[in-house]
Amino acid sequence: MTKETLWEAEKRGNPSRSAAYIRHFERLAAQGADLHGEARFIDALAPRNARILDAGCGQGRVGGELARRGHAVVGVDADAELVDAARAAHPGSEWLVDDLTVLDLPAHGIAEPFDVIVCTGNVLAFVAPGTAPQVLSRLSRHLRPDGRLVVGFGAERRYTADEFFTDAAAAGFSVAVRLATWDLRVWTPSSDFLVAVCELDPSETRPLGNPQAE
Repeated sequence: MTKETLWEAEKRGNPSRSAAYIRHFERLAAQGADLHGEARFIDALAPRNARILDAGCGQGRVGGELARRGHAVVGVDADAELVDAARAAHPGSEWLVDDLTVLDLPAHGIAEPFDVIVCTGNVLAFVAPGTAPQVLSRLSRHLRPDGRLVVGFGAERRYTADEFFTDAAAAGFSVAVRLATWDLRVWTPSSDFLVAVCELDPSETRPLGNPQAE
């Protein structure tokens, strides 16, 4: 049985949370805001026509733009309302409802590993407390040995950069690049945001879709 995520806890207290989140980005788009900094970053480091997993995809803002740029995108989120919005807005990609702590895409018929896994939008800050190591371990099993995981979250959230570095190492990742913004500003311990590009330690690579729970 999976634990309630912090996002689900907030939504339990405010059932309109997901709808408000969707409307927020719709308003920003209508105002002409630049909503694709993450996607440009991922597109620059990904091979052409890459297989990309958008882990914690929300309404498909990042994954949908990556699909528009020619990548094969699979998105996963535990919030069915957000996944429905992603399916409506970006019908050319595959969007699934699942919990990242038990993610097993081969069980959904998706056996091929990914070139890049994207985990942006403070996803790791909204998982159930203490489950970030499980999430990162599950993601490692869906990544090609030479693939990369890109994570982005803000320091004002409940999850710190130091906690992430520890959890990433425990999941078999090394952090190859540490940035403070999606436009490549250098990260320091005082930065209020972390963008981390992670690679798998070859000795730690795990089989895809291992059904054993963490």
